[in-house]
Amino acid sequence: MDEPRGTVLFTTVGRPYYGFDVFSLDLNSRRERRLTDGLSINFNAQFASSAGGDEGGGGDPEDVVFVSERTGCPRVYLARSGSSRPEPLPSAPGSLFHDRPVLRNGRLYFVSAHEEPGRPFASWSAVYSADVEGGAIARLTPYGSVDYSPAVSPSGKFVAVASYGSRPWGGEFHALNTDIVVFRESDPKARVVVAESGGWPTWSGDSAVYFHRKADDGWWSIFRVDEFEFPSGTGSSRFPLAPTRVTPPGVHCFTPAAMPGTDRIAVATRRRGKTYRQIEIFDAGSESFVPVTEPLNPNFHHYNPFVSPGSRHIGYHRFRGGSAGVGSGVPNLEPVASPVEGLRMLRLNGSFPSSSPDGEFVAINHDFEAAVNGGVKIVRSDGSRRWTLIKGRTAFYNSWSPAEENVIYTSIGPIFQSPKTTVQIARIEFDLSGPEGVATTDVKVLTREDTGNNAFPSCSPDGKWLVFRSGRTGHKNLYIVDAANGEFGGGIRQLTDGPWIDTMPSWSPNGDIIAFSSNRHDPDNADAFSIYLIGPDGSGLRRVHVAGPEGSPEADRERINHVCFSRDGEWLLFTANLGGVTAEPVSWPNQFQPYGELYVARLDGSGLRRLTWNGFENGTPAWHSTGDAGPGNPRSGTTGEGWDGDELSGQFEEPLWISCDI
Repeated sequence: MDEPRGTVLFTTVGRPYYGFDVFSLDLNSRRERRLTDGLSINFNAQFASSAGGDEGGGGDPEDVVFVSERTGCPRVYLARSGSSRPEPLPSAPGSLFHDRPVLRNGRLYFVSAHEEPGRPFASWSAVYSADVEGGAIARLTPYGSVDYSPAVSPSGKFVAVASYGSRPWGGEFHALNTDIVVFRESDPKARVVVAESGGWPTWSGDSAVYFHRKADDGWWSIFRVDEFEFPSGTGSSRFPLAPTRVTPPGVHCFTPAAMPGTDRIAVATRRRGKTYRQIEIFDAGSESFVPVTEPLNPNFHHYNPFVSPGSRHIGYHRFRGGSAGVGSGVPNLEPVASPVEGLRMLRLNGSFPSSSPDGEFVAINHDFEAAVNGGVKIVRSDGSRRWTLIKGRTAFYNSWSPAEENVIYTSIGPIFQSPKTTVQIARIEFDLSGPEGVATTDVKVLTREDTGNNAFPSCSPDGKWLVFRSGRTGHKNLYIVDAANGEFGGGIRQLTDGPWIDTMPSWSPNGDIIAFSSNRHDPDNADAFSIYLIGPDGSGLRRVHVAGPEGSPEADRERINHVCFSRDGEWLLFTANLGGVTAEPVSWPNQFQPYGELYVARLDGSGLRRLTWNGFENGTPAWHSTGDAGPGNPRSGTTGEGWDGDELSGQFEEPLWISCDI
């Protein structure tokens, strides 16, 4: 098979609950207005007014250029006042990721990630421009370089970006090691580093740039370089400049937006004693903050402010709330654009999917907090119905028996804990023929309570055996156990042994190979996971090199998990850090590993293909057993008769690595 085929199910951390829409606030009247239509998520907007526009006389700008995932991937749209449907704007051919659009003087600037950088562990993100009336897409980022977060000066003559240049990504994601780079729009190859260490630039006039940076004292703050003139010829020796810190310690300030003609900037903030990210205005003259969004929406997060040309209106995106009237449900299964013809992608409202042998159902773990929505659920493969098999207990990593329609295996206990923490493998027999929405279950524990952390079961194709990871020796290795009776008389044997971590095994469809993730090549590095293959009898152990050949620096940087087989056994599906970071993580809600994207490769590591591009963490993938899954209409499945799912609540977390306890 030249290309992988079928349907891939996966999860994206937090994404199903964002419910983002773009809003603007009139600073005079304090009136908030929703500017986007409540479909999918809409975010990272800018006003589409001309750069020199005047808002005097009570003008109220409503036109915005923004990013939306309504077609299954981030694309750029223009929402006009009085129009019920946004207009798609020019996009990079074949791109499944667009971000940070700016519309200036009839030209659109944006980030796209459609061109492979030619080396692993480098972001695909680069800045492009296009005439809004059509025409060729121009790449502004030099090949071999990585750029994020473009900002265009008021005159349209200059572009500022957060850039790695040609430097490699070092694996960081809390604060990216990017610099602020400026170039002329007419000559993007002549680039100047105006300030080292910074992101998210915004222009104040044509000779001053604000940006955010994590300061040496630990507080994210806004800095400024100003009164610089773009050099001509060889006059760049005085760069980079020493920036001036603008916002004080004691409050985190991110994603600045300069307010034209003033010394003020709009910023997103995090404060001690406060739960939510809010938008505030910082006045550099008086060195004071003015709250903007907290008086209106104290219990919502607000992200990435933008400012109208006359500084009367501030825009941002936030959870749309319960009054939008559309898009209020969370789909159980959501179609996502795929780069491979014949391969369908579906995002779950849950994790660790495993489909029934006939393909009619999918088992998932809805949440890892037992008191919230923990346990095991079953969803119809069209996303229309759900049943709860276990509730009130933490469960994770499901494996549906290929030989039995009504048997699922799972792990019961806390996830990602020490080898000696009690986690048990359980066999769940169930019956869905009872009253509507009610399932009867019989849960049988297959591992002894005193054997520590037993997790990540995968059932053999004949349904007779389970391979799983156990910490019973003090190290996390693989074991095989009887699928019916477990180690209580059914038999258990150790498959791998050593002072490292072997985890997340997956049995091949024909039963001759088990794939798993391990750091056995670098046991002291808890991040160094790669793919290994082994026979069920312990023979044929080998590593699958994906990023580079054995012994290469690239191979040592692999962080690959959640490996599983395609239905025909010819492809491996997994999550990996091979593509770096696609967007600035500080501008998003919490992502544990925002470099996590889905890939496929053959069993020898060849044929590597990337499947996802976004600023989120994508994980826990699985191939659907028949490929016949997902709603018939990609835009349906969250409302109407028979639909059973969650309502949007806007309850997602801020980055856990941003602390105010400094």
